[in-house]
Amino acid sequence: MINRESNVIEYTYADRHATPDDVSEPLKPDYAINQLLSQFTGGIDPVAYGLAFADWLIHLLLSLGKQQALLDLSVTHACGQNPECEDAADDNRLAGAEWMPWPYALYRQNYLAMRQWWQLATRDVQGVEKHHTDMVNFAVRQWLEALSPANYLFTNPKVAKATLETSGNNLVKGMDNLLHDISRQYLGEAQKNDSLYQVGKNLAVTPGKVVFKNALLELIQYSPSTATVKAEPVLITPAWIMKYYILDLSEHNSLVKFLVDQGHTVFMISWKNPRQDDHNVGLVDYLKRGLGEAIAEVQKRTPEQRIHGVGYCLGGTLLSMAAAWLERENRSPFCSLTLLAAQTDFSDAGDLRLFIDESQLAMLEAVMAKNGYLPKESMAGTFVMLRANYLLWARWVQEYLMGERQHANDLLAWNQDATRMPARMHSEYLRQCYLNNALAGGQLMVDGKPIALSDIQVPLFVVGTAKDHVAPWQSVYKVNLLIDKDITFLLTNGGHNAGIISEPGHAHRVYQVATRKEDGQYLPPQAWLDEVPMHEGSWWPVWQQWLVDNSGADVPSRQVEAQPGLADAPGLYVLEP
Repeated sequence: MINRESNVIEYTYADRHATPDDVSEPLKPDYAINQLLSQFTGGIDPVAYGLAFADWLIHLLLSLGKQQALLDLSVTHACGQNPECEDAADDNRLAGAEWMPWPYALYRQNYLAMRQWWQLATRDVQGVEKHHTDMVNFAVRQWLEALSPANYLFTNPKVAKATLETSGNNLVKGMDNLLHDISRQYLGEAQKNDSLYQVGKNLAVTPGKVVFKNALLELIQYSPSTATVKAEPVLITPAWIMKYYILDLSEHNSLVKFLVDQGHTVFMISWKNPRQDDHNVGLVDYLKRGLGEAIAEVQKRTPEQRIHGVGYCLGGTLLSMAAAWLERENRSPFCSLTLLAAQTDFSDAGDLRLFIDESQLAMLEAVMAKNGYLPKESMAGTFVMLRANYLLWARWVQEYLMGERQHANDLLAWNQDATRMPARMHSEYLRQCYLNNALAGGQLMVDGKPIALSDIQVPLFVVGTAKDHVAPWQSVYKVNLLIDKDITFLLTNGGHNAGIISEPGHAHRVYQVATRKEDGQYLPPQAWLDEVPMHEGSWWPVWQQWLVDNSGADVPSRQVEAQPGLADAPGLYVLEP
């Protein structure tokens, strides 16, 4: 149950599905059943998907017109008279010239025909609930991607050719790769340090010191590299579903180093990776004990200066909550806000919503009740499912059939350094933001009173990425409907991570950017996309100039002094498994 005196976010989940305060006590029978089921389903609730498929199948049986269309399409495919089925493919591994000769052309054509038939069968069935339609489409897409002829030895022409040319040596190397990965999976962290990229050695090496630490975070202040700096400091809030050094990778693509070299005083939050005894840490703790105390420390170290708040992913959502809460209390510390691939309205939050309804959350809460946190494997597995074609099957072919290892890089090393999520916080976040959309609706309660994003009174710079499967850019763009201040929206190519790590000189980077003034009219996403011109290059300099435009005069650079008992950057929390 929630302690109403010490915690401030009110939510209906607390009174009905509270995580046990002592995870070592006997679990509820329903927890035990769901935990058992999750071992066979990978955490996917079979009841939720059973209901979705039942809804779809019953309405399909009642839709005679849809059945006739499917029959016509089957006849067309059987007669080989439908070249339009080429449009059904989004697997670019099937696009090469090697797929044109027989029998590979037959494999490809039959697969695309089957894909098109299932797409027609599962979409636009009259009467099916939209959430169920999306779930069925997602499940069928996973199945179809698994069946792609590109995934198998005898139906992939590249693999077959490599096998003949190397006398099967590619398969021997692939088997060796597979056995090695299986052993790593079972051994867990024991072999982690064999990576070419390691934190503190060639990752997260921008000089700085931890200047504050509590049970949730370490606050890093980076050493200046210029004689003068902008008066207003930059405080970066990353998501706690990832290690912070996504923003401080190698020297050439570190966003932190870029800002420091441009004359900014930069602070970074490094979140603690939760363990079992953190199971009751809630969203309010991240808001007040986390970001709130970090803000207070930054104010202490840069007195009388307002702060450029920067939030990435879930960290951006938390930043927007803090900004609205502190504006309501008339003590806002911010002079600007930057939201990087961060959602404030979750009504159209993409494929992640497919894993969020009451039935699936009940299973998720049972899984988290066992250890007090969401295992890092569950989070990583969810992201893989969102892009299974590229993150699972393309890797399967490259590493286990072709026998070719992916080239090591800093972003891949970071991606494998997964984190956990406290049980209570994760349930609150999913229910409040995804299920109830309470933040956008002004229903999120802090200190017994609602916070409203419309209270925010500072300019915003908001970045969306075109191929984002975690925070679709159209969802990120909805901030324009919630905050009536100057909002500069920038859309860059790339995905949730690669689109943000877009350093100057990075090849093939493009972006669009436009500012809606406080008294300007709202432009729908598609109209914005059509009207705003495209630019080549990195978006970082554009944002940095925006920070300068919203800053005051320069001041002498702030040297960072070592703090007793605290480590140098990157700190200790980021090193904890």
